[in-house]
Amino acid sequence: MKKQTTISCLFCLALLFDSCTSTNKEGNAPEQRKETFSLNKLVPEEKTAPDSIIKALNAMHHQLKVLERRTVPGPFTAPAMKHYAEYAIDVNDLPVINPGPGEYVHVMEGQRAGYQNLTIGITETFPGGAPPMHSHEGEESHVLLEGEILYALGDTVFTMKAPYMVNIQAGVPHAFKNIGEKTANLVVIFPTNIWKYDVLDYFPFDSDTVNVSARFANFKNKLAKN
Repeated sequence: MKKQTTISCLFCLALLFDSCTSTNKEGNAPEQRKETFSLNKLVPEEKTAPDSIIKALNAMHHQLKVLERRTVPGPFTAPAMKHYAEYAIDVNDLPVINPGPGEYVHVMEGQRAGYQNLTIGITETFPGGAPPMHSHEGEESHVLLEGEILYALGDTVFTMKAPYMVNIQAGVPHAFKNIGEKTANLVVIFPTNIWKYDVLDYFPFDSDTVNVSARFANFKNKLAKN
C-alpha cells in the first residue's frame, strides 16, 4: 500500500514538473513582459489641448497635427534638498506613466527632485510596446544597454541593437517600438527640469501597414513641409 502511494506521489510530481516546463517553453510571454521595476506608482498623465504657441513651435519642425500635450500630474511641493543624500532616489519611488500600449516610464522630473536642468526617465517597454509619435521642445538622448528597438526618427525608420545611444534634436517627431523578446529599459535624458511632450497624429508602426516601403514613403510625406 505504501509503495503504491509513493508511486502515485512521484507520478503527480512528474506531471506537475512537466506542466511547469511546458509553460516556460510555450507560454513565456508573461515572463518576457515582466517589469524590471515596480509599476505600483502608476499615475494618469495630465493631458491638455495645444495652444497657439505649442502649435507654432511644432510647425517649425514638421507638419503633423498636435493632438495634446502631456505632463506628469501635480500639484507637488519642491523639496528643500538640504542634504546631499536627498539627491539619491529609488526608482521604485518614482511616479510611473503609461504613454502607450506596453510602454511605461518611471519619471525623475527635475523640478520634483531638486534639479534645475535635468529630467530622466527609465522605461518599461514590453515586447511590441511603443509610445505614440511625439515631440519635445528640447533635446533628448536615449541610452539602451540591452535589447533591440525600432525607431521612427524625423524622416527615417531604422533599428538599433544595444548597447547604443540615440540623440534626438529639439522638435523632431519620433517614436520607438521594442522588437526584442524581453522588456527593454530605455533611459531617456532631457536637459530640462520639466517632463512634457506633445502627441502627434501619426503612428508609424501601424499593424495594418504591411509594406515597409509604403510605410516609409507615407511617413516622409506626412513630415514633408509645404
